[in-house]
Amino acid sequence: MKPFSDSEHRSHRGEHGECVHRGGRGEGQGGGRRQRFFGHGELRLVILSILKESASHGYELIKAIESLTQGHYSPSPGVIYPTLDLLQDQGLITVQEEDGGRKKIEITADGRQMLDDNQEPLHHIHARLKAKMVGHELRRNPQMKRALDNLKAVLDLKVNQGDISDAQLKQIIGVIDRAALDISQLD
Repeated sequence: MKPFSDSEHRSHRGEHGECVHRGGRGEGQGGGRRQRFFGHGELRLVILSILKESASHGYELIKAIESLTQGHYSPSPGVIYPTLDLLQDQGLITVQEEDGGRKKIEITADGRQMLDDNQEPLHHIHARLKAKMVGHELRRNPQMKRALDNLKAVLDLKVNQGDISDAQLKQIIGVIDRAALDISQLD
């Protein structure tokens, strides 16, 4: 089965086989790129874990990832299809054309083995996603948002806008560390 066509994604392979993306959401807006939602290689593991449950199509994978992140991240076709091409090139998935031109994507035995070999990193990915979703929910709380904005404003004024000694900086770091410890010890 041939890889996804250029009309299905916009990318090319870098010299080491990594997908290099051109353009897209978040780039060039507001003076920089948004922080990546997944680290290097993590999206591949997430895709394989979804495919382990059942075969899928590209659009369904996008929706499954969007659901996994509670709507906070929806990979574009320009991210999904090059990743699927790479997984197919590595023999970790198969892609078969169905009636109507849709492509059915399935995990291979090698893909299952890779997933089994990477359970610890996959567990860390899911734990980080869960924590990130909690953080998103906390920032929706108006009082939490106010408190975080207040902390940022005070730090900005104190640290960035005036002369601050090493001793003062050390005190500020201590206050933040103590607050983090106090919060972590709440019931």
